[in-house]
Amino acid sequence: MNATDPAAEPLPASQPRTADERTLLVKVFGKDRPGITAGLFSTLGDFGVDVIDFEQMVTRGRITLCALVTPPAAADAEGALRVTVHRWAEEMKLQAEVISGIGDNRPRREGRSHVTVLGHPLTATAVAALSRRISDAGGNIDRVFRLAKYPVTAVELTVSGVGTGLLRTELAQEAAAQRIDVAVAEAGLHRRAKRLVVMDVDSTLIQDEVIELFAAHAGCERKVAEVTAAAMRGELDFAESLRARVALLAGLDAAVVEKVRTEVRLTPGARTLIRTLQRLGYQVGIVSGGFTQVTDHLVELLGLDFAAANTLEVENGKFTGRVTGEIVDRAGKARWLARFAEQARVPLAQTVAIGDGANDLDMLNAAGLGVAFNAKPVVQEAAEVAVNVPFLDTVLYLLGISREEVEAADELDGTPTD
Repeated sequence: MNATDPAAEPLPASQPRTADERTLLVKVFGKDRPGITAGLFSTLGDFGVDVIDFEQMVTRGRITLCALVTPPAAADAEGALRVTVHRWAEEMKLQAEVISGIGDNRPRREGRSHVTVLGHPLTATAVAALSRRISDAGGNIDRVFRLAKYPVTAVELTVSGVGTGLLRTELAQEAAAQRIDVAVAEAGLHRRAKRLVVMDVDSTLIQDEVIELFAAHAGCERKVAEVTAAAMRGELDFAESLRARVALLAGLDAAVVEKVRTEVRLTPGARTLIRTLQRLGYQVGIVSGGFTQVTDHLVELLGLDFAAANTLEVENGKFTGRVTGEIVDRAGKARWLARFAEQARVPLAQTVAIGDGANDLDMLNAAGLGVAFNAKPVVQEAAEVAVNVPFLDTVLYLLGISREEVEAADELDGTPTD
């Protein structure tokens, strides 16, 4: 490329617009159909205006399209622009407004956050209450975007003007009162930088407690369930409770493993969550206080990248009532998260952990984002985010991934969404 080539010339630096410059807000609305956006901007293009900003939204087949543009250069051309826009809108069976004003959108204020709201259903009363909380805290809702309409309604709000920590506290209280889920995350590129998701298994990835499935075959289900519940509430040391429960399985034929594997029920949305994350380049692992006799099967079934769990000791084809190797307890889960992150070459700040019990708390607190999924009260109070709907793929919405993106990917390879 030589020095006289126009392509070699540097582009002139664009000048920021001043707050007192005149602008025109052009708004059209009506029944949506292909060609509206192209038609409006072709109409405006005939007058040589520059586009400063534009936004478009379609709700129940009705479009609202707003364009913020500079006035025409010729002083007498603005009236002709207004007449032409209205004439075009009438031909398209739309309504139009052209509003003269000063300046661009007001600058976004400091303290920006993404607020994800999940409702099943999402009531108008709940939206009003959350909006009031944001306003009372000094925040402003800058944008709203729907992430999903089923099996839950999920919307994302971009909020500015209030610190993320304060906003999280305020909205957590309102979410509890309105019986909805709200997640608040600081705005920024780090949100999309998450690259490793690690989840608990029992009552998270699956609907069951695996040791209780084994106990049902050993005839001690009720006693094991009582100990399990106390451990998940944080009332008992997990390692001690694990040994006590496993001891009740002594003498059980190890061939029962195959039966238990068939009894395990995946949580709704589990396959969709894992499949979608892996398509987007995430690595996915599980860490369980349960047993490798079941988690190994889940790794193969779901194509997981990492797994850690306890192992039931077997001698002469029967369970001994003991576990072998390093016990995966509360502290152990956090250690395995760190190991998985190291193997995946992902900083802990770029990890997501999901769990429901007290033994998941260290892992949830160590991760970049900790999600309490249908969790015990002690876990919901301590976790950064709580989700209380029975669909595991709602975690995608916390990462800004919409249902439409999931379904579009599924259609490309013919995979059914669970």
